[in-house]
Amino acid sequence: MKAIRPLRRHPVIAAVLAPILVCMLLVPVLAQVEPPATGQLPPEVVKWGFIAAALVTGMSAIGAAYAVAVIGGAAMGAVAEKPETAGRALVFLGLAEGIAIYGLIIAIMILGRLT
Repeated sequence: MKAIRPLRRHPVIAAVLAPILVCMLLVPVLAQVEPPATGQLPPEVVKWGFIAAALVTGMSAIGAAYAVAVIGGAAMGAVAEKPETAGRALVFLGLAEGIAIYGLIIAIMILGRLT
C-alpha cells in the first residue's frame, strides 16, 4: 500500500492566485471615487463600469452554459435509466441557470451605480 503524501505547493498556483488576490483587495479601495460637485462620475470610471458589467454578464453566461452542458448530459443519462429522477434533474438544471441570473443582477447593480 502506497503512503499518502501531502500535496506539494506549486509555484504556478501561487503565480496565478497572487494577482487575483491583489486585485480583489485593491480594486474596492481604488474604486471609491468621489464624484465631482456636478454629481457626474468621471468618464474613466464610467468606462470601467461598463466594462465590468459586460465582463460579469459574459463570464456568468459562459459559466452557466458550461454547468448546464455538464449537468444536462448527466441528468438525461440518469433520466434514461430511471425516469422518476426527472424532477430532481430539473432542479439541478435550474440551479445551474441561476449562475447567469446572478451575473445579470450584479451587472444591473453596477450599471445602477453609474447613473
